[in-house]
Amino acid sequence: MTLPKDTTTELTSITPDINIQLPQAKPEYKSMLSNIAEKAPAIAQASSNFYKSHSQMMSVTLDVTAITPIRSVKHSLAEIEKTKAALQEGYFKMKKEEVKLKKLERKLLEETDDLEREMLEVKINEKQAQAASSRGYVEGAVRKLNFFTNQYDNLMKKIGKDELTEEDYELEEIKYHIMTCMKQALNSARPRNGVIDEGNMIYLFDLGINAAQAQLEVMSYLNWENELVKKGQAPEHHHTVQWLEACAEKWAHCPGDFANSRGFDIMDRTSLTNTPQIEDKKNGTQSSKVQTRK
Repeated sequence: MTLPKDTTTELTSITPDINIQLPQAKPEYKSMLSNIAEKAPAIAQASSNFYKSHSQMMSVTLDVTAITPIRSVKHSLAEIEKTKAALQEGYFKMKKEEVKLKKLERKLLEETDDLEREMLEVKINEKQAQAASSRGYVEGAVRKLNFFTNQYDNLMKKIGKDELTEEDYELEEIKYHIMTCMKQALNSARPRNGVIDEGNMIYLFDLGINAAQAQLEVMSYLNWENELVKKGQAPEHHHTVQWLEACAEKWAHCPGDFANSRGFDIMDRTSLTNTPQIEDKKNGTQSSKVQTRK
């Protein structure tokens, strides 16, 4: 049986990022493919904005959620290392694909069978299309890497340091965990009539902070917010951050005291890197203890 002529004619639409071929020549497909080809350059340009998983806004608000600057540096560095690893993996994958493409091209030059040559040409086109798609994701990763590199620079300026030591990180951990615990406690208490949930009560205990004190602080802060609202004023986010910082300062001694009561030093300087050791004046040895309030 011979098919009608209009169903055997092959239609082709080549755009910057896709090659569409249909074994039909119906008028509606012609118009569709023509429209796709016309809009393709603008779509390709717009698509180049989105070869990354998250926006910059999302990265610094919902991805890096650390409430203290050095912890934010740590998370930013983790994002940098993860992105660098992905770029390295992508680079070697692309280099391997380039070699495979060259081998196919060399084989095409040597092939005499027409069908085998046709199959090789298809494989070559496929490799070229895959390479173009991979480049978009590599470019997106480079933009992400540059973004977090700049964020690292911003954070270092904020804390007024040219470099960080492991000691800097350890010293800020007390503030970070108290602020994080109280942030979670406050957020858990809002829908629970001001009562802190069990998980954060355990967190408070492990930090050496009396849960009754923490509960009183949360209730007092929520009452302050309510009074502000009654006056027609609006509590703002920076008020909460100030309260968290005050809590961290008030209870800064608690984790160290609790650790000491159990026989632990909260920080051993002899086990840190990039940190000058302290001479013990009594016996000439290096001290490993951090003084905490008893």
